[in-house]
Amino acid sequence: MKLTKKQKDILKKVDIEKEYDLKTGVTELKKTASAKFDESVDVAVRLGVDPKHADQVVRGTVSLPHGTGKTVRVLVIAKPEKHDEAREAGADHVGYEDYVKKIQEGWTDIDVIIAAPDTMAELGKIGKILGPRGLMPNPKSGTVTPNIGQAVKDVKAGKIDFRVDKTGIVHSIVGKVSFDESKLTENITAFIDTIIKLKPAAAKGTYVKSITLSTTMGPGIKIDKNQGMVKKAA
Repeated sequence: MKLTKKQKDILKKVDIEKEYDLKTGVTELKKTASAKFDESVDVAVRLGVDPKHADQVVRGTVSLPHGTGKTVRVLVIAKPEKHDEAREAGADHVGYEDYVKKIQEGWTDIDVIIAAPDTMAELGKIGKILGPRGLMPNPKSGTVTPNIGQAVKDVKAGKIDFRVDKTGIVHSIVGKVSFDESKLTENITAFIDTIIKLKPAAAKGTYVKSITLSTTMGPGIKIDKNQGMVKKAA
């Protein structure tokens, strides 16, 4: 693969074959940011699970201590009596049948949908649109709830949901390059700790196989999975 001059310059700054402790890895990661915008920081955790088996699917939510740094656009689907509560909590869009129709017509300019339980039958009609985009509300992720206001506040404050993909990798945004190193480290630690707590009983052998950090435009930085925070589950 032919590298650009910028990519070659970045690779001179970091060793992409070395495994770093998390603190050092975050320091090295910030050196790889070269875009003119504030790049996102992503973490990918490869797990020793087989997602084809329901009892090995790793899925959950985590409230990142310092948020993702990303403005999350929230749509609340609820009946009129919940609309004021949703707006006061900071929802960007609030409605019911009108937004179901809007989505049917092709609109999906949102990041998260939070739904009241009594609206799920209607949302089920557009499941084929929402599902592939990762927008379908789910009780397990806290996006189907009668506590609409609190759910909106949690999402806006940095609560994210994640699910292992078909290759056994869990990945997520955990902040921005502009974050202090300590804040990034705390966010990443919270994310990995949550994954460790969700280790399926059916998972055998090595659970955490690898951890990789990257910026939006940068190379992967390997993190030592045998350090303190993951040693017990590695």
